[in-house]
Amino acid sequence: MTQRVELAAVLDQLAIDTLITDYAGTVDDGDWDAYRELFTPDGRADYRSAGGIEGGAAEVSAWLAETMGAVAMRQHLIVNRRVRFGVREQDVGDTARIRADYVNPLRFATGADGVPGTAPDLTCGGRYEFAALRTHGGWRLRQVVVREKWRSTRTADRTGAPARAAQRTDTPPGRG
Repeated sequence: MTQRVELAAVLDQLAIDTLITDYAGTVDDGDWDAYRELFTPDGRADYRSAGGIEGGAAEVSAWLAETMGAVAMRQHLIVNRRVRFGVREQDVGDTARIRADYVNPLRFATGADGVPGTAPDLTCGGRYEFAALRTHGGWRLRQVVVREKWRSTRTADRTGAPARAAQRTDTPPGRG
């Protein structure tokens, strides 16, 4: 591999890393216009494993705007990003698949005890599967699939003290 090819690969990795970080930021900030701009015109997102919907970026962003209105705080932490390039000729049409793990704490407008708090009311984690396409405007998301694996909720016990309840959302085959 020549230095020029190696540099191009690093630049593509950085551009895709920025795309994934921008995805997390737009969801956390509730910037649904910017969310839609991250996608190709035919881009789709699938949040069904987390209790959501599957559809085009415009439809999903409208659903997110509606459902996330009750969530005062979101903070995606997207880690362990694995990028695998499909077609990569440094031109429009290049493709990549990205697998990344996430942890996402959320706090509702009012906490489980009815009062606004600072601690998360719900924390979930799992894996994202992204498909990206190089366009004239740079790398864009063609597909986002959420694979929620677990969630933990904070609830008030009988004394009013916060308690935690964990739930696994990806029961392995043969165990459920």
